[in-house]
Amino acid sequence: MTFEEFDLLPPSVQEYLRIYLDVTKGKSKLTVLEYASDLRTFFRFLVAKQADISPDELNKDYDMSYIDIDWIKKITTYDIFKFLDYCSSKLKNNNATRARKISSLKGYFAYISTKMKYIEVNPMDPVEAPKAKKSLPKYLTLEQSIALLNSVEGENKERDYCILTIFLNCGLRVAEMVSLNISDINFDEETMIVTGKGNKQRKIYLNKACMDAINEYLKVRPRDKVKDRDALFISRLNKRMGRQAVQNMVYHYLEKIGLDSGGYSVHKLRHTAATLMYQHGNVDVLVLKEMLGHENLSTTEIYTHLLDKQLKDAAKQNPLSGENKKKS
Repeated sequence: MTFEEFDLLPPSVQEYLRIYLDVTKGKSKLTVLEYASDLRTFFRFLVAKQADISPDELNKDYDMSYIDIDWIKKITTYDIFKFLDYCSSKLKNNNATRARKISSLKGYFAYISTKMKYIEVNPMDPVEAPKAKKSLPKYLTLEQSIALLNSVEGENKERDYCILTIFLNCGLRVAEMVSLNISDINFDEETMIVTGKGNKQRKIYLNKACMDAINEYLKVRPRDKVKDRDALFISRLNKRMGRQAVQNMVYHYLEKIGLDSGGYSVHKLRHTAATLMYQHGNVDVLVLKEMLGHENLSTTEIYTHLLDKQLKDAAKQNPLSGENKKKS
């Protein structure tokens, strides 16, 4: 979904996204677009339900700007439960995805009921988010990380190597990676300003591997006909690399080292950086929290649990673990 498509949404949704989330709250563009996508899916479901058709039968550019507050006042909690059932049974959304959609709906309905007083009854009040399954993050081992870096080749090898090096050393999110500008880098201090969730900025210190990779890439970075001259990473179309381009590049090299079917993704490189720093670099969890840009310490503490699990598994692997004292 794009910002241009906001005009096809109900006016109160447009107001919520543009005025409240974007301007007032200062949410990142990615967050606003995720909320917009969830709300569009919700209202498309309701329109289709009213017309007794499948949501798939509606055109992608279906205009819902006619939906006013009087229409929205008729939405019930039962409608929301039916939508969540649709997300589960038809869209095959897992608990985490459904929880995100519930969060999007709760935010919107709280805005039009509590803040703006457009509606008197909030149909989201009785709705609870499903409990997300807590699982330990998947990550590359030190050996696999080195193999990934060594697999880089081709026309854009300096750029690709630089991106992978920053991922594995700094633990950036993919959205943070593609938003990097040359002006974000202080070459004298060897630091970089990263813009994270909610447009919050943090300073990251760059090690020698990162500085060397950046300098080597800048020697060959395209300059002519570049549409965004400050963008750090440039695509073959001479514009800022997008999320999908970076993801495809990472998948390509993961496949080269045989990790294509192992459930690895771009975000796993962020987990890898955090895990390697915690386990091999003895980095304090509070320092790790600041470096990763986590809002809550509990998010970072999963890496300490990861180490606990490894210690437990190591104890089980001891060849004496199955030995019992012989009965006399």
